[in-house]
Amino acid sequence: MSADPIRWPARLVLTAARDGAHATRVHARYDGPLRLLKTLYPEGAGIAHAVLVHPPGGLVGGDRLDISLGLQAGSHLLVTTPAATRFYRSNAGEAAQVVHASVGEGARLEWLPQETLAYPGCVARNEVRIGLAPGASVFATEVLGLGLPAAGQSFDAGRLLQHLEIEGVWLDRGRIDAADTALLDGPCGLGGRRVLGTLVFAQTAALAEVEALLADSRALLDDVPRSGITQLAGPCGVVLLARVIGDEVEGVTLALRRVRALWRERLWGLPASAPRVWAT
Repeated sequence: MSADPIRWPARLVLTAARDGAHATRVHARYDGPLRLLKTLYPEGAGIAHAVLVHPPGGLVGGDRLDISLGLQAGSHLLVTTPAATRFYRSNAGEAAQVVHASVGEGARLEWLPQETLAYPGCVARNEVRIGLAPGASVFATEVLGLGLPAAGQSFDAGRLLQHLEIEGVWLDRGRIDAADTALLDGPCGLGGRRVLGTLVFAQTAALAEVEALLADSRALLDDVPRSGITQLAGPCGVVLLARVIGDEVEGVTLALRRVRALWRERLWGLPASAPRVWAT
């Protein structure tokens, strides 16, 4: 935790509950400039699509967003955003977005925000922690863009802590510093690319026919040269992981969405069903 003072805090608590046999209902509480814009049901009443907005449009040093997601047993919640999360140049300490999700027994969470953009000079922390009850499962994505290449602003200063965790199952934690040229430009790091995408699926039960799924997933990314898909299994759960490194946010994002569509169909028996705000 940072010792820097919090200048503009915001907190949003979403609770998803199964209403009878078929519907997922969402309740929101908030404090500060962070809101549930709307809840949509494009797939029917059983799957709630929640759209979150942060009206200021980005975070500067000292800002903090706290998002708490509580999914009760049997519910299905998809969470996304209409725009990128932007960490601007910092002159006043760390800016942080911290997400904690608790996914109840048999519940399904899809954490699918738009990309995160780390502006030159930012000091940022982007943290997601997800806890799974027995029979629960989750999709989570993160696409990170460093700097603003289209505007000629390279990531030549600043630092970011990226933390994505399925509690007790899997942890991905990395510190990216503009001064770390070995990481940013080295062949064992990003190799000069400035966009890193991650898609993870996790559940507490074993997966069936996973080798065929992995083979089909890798075939989807045959045209994406810097990509990889793997399975991680342990005593507390199983993880499927897709990574893509590229030069543009759009290309990395679209590659991961292709994989998500396949995994959603094979693992959950559901169509891709891209959130409506992605098309706006």
